[in-house]
Formats: sequence, C-alpha cells, structure tokens
Amino acid sequence: MWKVPGRVSLTDPLEDVETWSESVDKVLSCKAGQIAFREFLKSEYSEENILFWIACEEYKKIKTTPEMISSANRIYSEFVQTEAPRQINIDCGTRENITKNISQPSLTSFDSAQKLVYSLMARDCYPRFLKSHMYQGLLRRNDLR
Repeated sequence: MWKVPGRVSLTDPLEDVETWSESVDKVLSCKAGQIAFREFLKSEYSEENILFWIACEEYKKIKTTPEMISSANRIYSEFVQTEAPRQINIDCGTRENITKNISQPSLTSFDSAQKLVYSLMARDCYPRFLKSHMYQGLLRRNDLR
C-alpha cells in the first residue's frame, strides 16, 4: 500500500501554506501540502488520485529492475487494473496500453496515466481545495502564528 503520513496537526510545518494558492505544484511539492490535499480529496472520495500520483513519483526514483517490476505490479493492481481497489479514472486506451506493457515495465510506464490524473487534480480538485474550509482554516491558523 502507498501511504502518506497522517493528518496535518498544529506541529506540522505550515509555513508554505500561503504559497499553495499559487499552483497545484506548490501543494504537491511539500509533505504538509500533500497531506492537506490528501485529506481534502479523501473528503471528496477521490483520494486515489494523489495516492497514485505519489506512487508514480516514488516509482520514478527506483534504481533496480526487480524493484521496478515489483512496484509496477503493485501500482497496477492497486490503481490501474479494472476493478482495482483504488481504481483511478483514466481513459480505456491509457489503461489498455499500461496493461499491455506491464509485463515489461519501464520508469515511464505510468507517465501518461500520471499526467491525466495530475490534470484532473489541477483542473477539478485543486480549485475546490483552495475554497475549502480545510484550506481556509490552515490559512487562518498560519496567520495567527
């Protein structure tokens, strides 16, 4: 399973919270942003998007072939295959292409799906996150520091 540490608490580093409104990349580039965005996505029943995105980022750092094969199969079975426990919303062509090539994975095996999920998060989820009570509360909390 791919996991991000627990919820944001008063002790988490939130000094960058104001910069999160600049772009989804600012949110995804720091742990506290990932955690807050994940909690928001969980409330919208779309947590699989950020979990898949994080899994892909970690996958790209793999150095050995056995580890790549193992991780590719784990990502595939958790997020990509039809009826996966955390199935991501991608088009059937992208899903079929990954399925066809999963037996010989490369570090770019999930790039097209990751781009689609990123686009979905940036276009749909991120604007709602910025308006959410969660983000607005983090901004207010940061202002009180």
